[in-house]
Amino acid sequence: MSKIVPLISSGTAGPLGVLHLPRLWQKVSLEAAGKIADGYPGIGAGYDSMVINGLGLDAEAVRSFITDSKPTYPQFEAWVKGQSGATLDAGSVGELNASIEGYNHDDDTRQGILSANGLDDGDPKDAINLNNLDDWLEFHAAEIA
Repeated sequence: MSKIVPLISSGTAGPLGVLHLPRLWQKVSLEAAGKIADGYPGIGAGYDSMVINGLGLDAEAVRSFITDSKPTYPQFEAWVKGQSGATLDAGSVGELNASIEGYNHDDDTRQGILSANGLDDGDPKDAINLNNLDDWLEFHAAEIA
C-alpha cells in the first residue's frame, strides 16, 4: 500500500477560517486509512495540538470521529461546529491563526530544512513555509525521484 505525504499546507483554511484545520483532517484521515507517510503523526504536538486546543476540542474525539466516520472535509467542519464547548468566534479563530502564522522553528530545525533543500540559511523563518519545503521534499523523494 502506498503511503501519502500530506500536502495541504498549515497555511490553508477551510470555510470556518481556521488555519491548519484542513491539514489536520487530512493527516488523521490518512492515518486512519493506514496511508500516512512514515514520520507524519496523525495528531502531533505542534500545529495539530495548537488547533485542537485552540478550538476547545478533544484530541481523541477528533481522532475517533475521523476514524469511525471517514468524513469529507465539510462534514468534519460541521462536526467541529457541533462540538459542545468549541471556540469558533472570530476573535478566538483570529488569535489561533495569528499564533500559527507567527510560529517560527528553532534555528537547528530551520537550518536542517533549508540545508536538506539545498538552500542557504536565511528565509523563510516561519514554520508554515519551512514545513511546506519539508513536505515538498518528502513528496519528491517518495513519488518523483
